[in-house]
Amino acid sequence: MSPPVAPPGWSRWLVPPAALSVHLSIGQAYAWSVFKPPLESALGLSGTQSALPFQLGIVMLGLSAAFGGTLVERNGPRWAMTVALICFSSGFLLSALGAATEQYWLIVLGYGFVGGIGLGIGYISPVSTLIKWFPDRPGMATGIAIMGFGGGALIASPWSAQMLDSFGSDSSGIALAFLVHGLSYAVFMLLGVLLVRVPRSEKPVESAPSAFEGPQVSARNAVRTPQFWCLWVVLCMNVTAGIGILEKAAPMITDFFKETSTPVSVSAAAGFVALLSAANMAGRIGWSSTSDLIGRKNIYRVYLGVGAVMYGLIALFGDSSKPLFILCALVILSFYGGGFATIPAYLKDLFGAYQVGAIHGRLLTAWSTAGVLGPLIVNWIADRQEDAGKSGSDLYGLSFVIMIGLLVVGFVANELVRPVNARHHIPAPREAADAAVRQQPESA
Repeated sequence: MSPPVAPPGWSRWLVPPAALSVHLSIGQAYAWSVFKPPLESALGLSGTQSALPFQLGIVMLGLSAAFGGTLVERNGPRWAMTVALICFSSGFLLSALGAATEQYWLIVLGYGFVGGIGLGIGYISPVSTLIKWFPDRPGMATGIAIMGFGGGALIASPWSAQMLDSFGSDSSGIALAFLVHGLSYAVFMLLGVLLVRVPRSEKPVESAPSAFEGPQVSARNAVRTPQFWCLWVVLCMNVTAGIGILEKAAPMITDFFKETSTPVSVSAAAGFVALLSAANMAGRIGWSSTSDLIGRKNIYRVYLGVGAVMYGLIALFGDSSKPLFILCALVILSFYGGGFATIPAYLKDLFGAYQVGAIHGRLLTAWSTAGVLGPLIVNWIADRQEDAGKSGSDLYGLSFVIMIGLLVVGFVANELVRPVNARHHIPAPREAADAAVRQQPESA
């Protein structure tokens, strides 16, 4: 499938909605927890077992983005969105069959493995195209799309809950809910497939610079540079710090204020989680757009430096002031979302628009690592502290000190980022296609 070229007069503002239709769909992954209790009850699963489809899905997201990035660049956004549509929707249909027949392995295979491939390919599918359409505002453009992934759960959670209420939470009701998800997301993602276009030239807007101005680096060469690995550390540390709060948000705020005069109720803890999701989504568009004004390196100084200060404030004063705890957590989660949305533009600044999607895919292995590291740090230490007889905010003090240390490591890595050495550059944009052909056997 050849990339569809925009006809004369095509508005570049049609491309962000195309990207959003995909990202809002695959963002359903963050709402998997809605299905956990019904699956545990209907199929007799443990909490660990019911989490497996989501965990495998995130692992496959990182792997498919890393290994499929070059194919996405080569075949274009329509091909990538089509693959994402087929895999993500098929994953739900397989899961529906698994629920209907009470074969849990089919749900793991469908949602986790097949759907996870759709997550990864879908996540990176619009990145390179958006940067080429918006060379003047790459942070804003990628922020709009990646905001959708953060916001997908805000739609999917109540929608899924309503379906389970209507269809029932037994195996047949879960199967019907999975079936409706698969068919609905296929239709919604199809809008992106039909809308997406690549620009006709290197300058889609006359007043804007070419997306291919400056040095251009292939994905194969990029992973050989210290800049790539510095950014890998930056993203991993920023995500670890954010997901450490996000994954345990409800029990964390409950524990912090359990022994105070103003304990947090279950419903209030759920409201706190919703606020964090909103901050995550708002940070993706707000901070990434700000990076177009103040620069990528400066915005990561904010994410990592101010983030460390926020963690310090929670550790020192969080249990004595509920507004301070909530404010600091919201800021940290806005940085978490902003870090995801800004990284493609940072990559474009360093490596150019050529193969930026493939480079982004390889960098997302940092997300897979952080997705394990963040929850592991917070949960393991909290369990050990509880075994030692501690409670309340004492369960998390050591975790927060570690998070501050990790953010400092990320801050230092960001400071070490320098322009890429000329020996890694593609000679000129017009020669990029020839270089890609020569590298195909090694990069595929």
